[in-house]
Amino acid sequence: MILLLTAAIAAFHLIQLHGPGGHEIDINPHEVSSIREPSGVASEGHFTREIKCLLFMTNGKVTGVVEDCDTVKKLTEEAQ
Repeated sequence: MILLLTAAIAAFHLIQLHGPGGHEIDINPHEVSSIREPSGVASEGHFTREIKCLLFMTNGKVTGVVEDCDTVKKLTEEAQ
């Protein structure tokens, strides 16, 4: 049982990103369905100007982070 739990933990990698105000957000890269810049959306007031990238998750939620999308994409690909 312990060996199985250890293997499951070893296979589960989170990436750490940051939300507005600098709070840490742990993201499961396998749950990210798409990534895009908030062009147009941020100017309508939905997100703060600090948000540089939007992550669309498999559960339908959207997470805004201050890292740029190139950085997020690189971290996501490295963790998978």
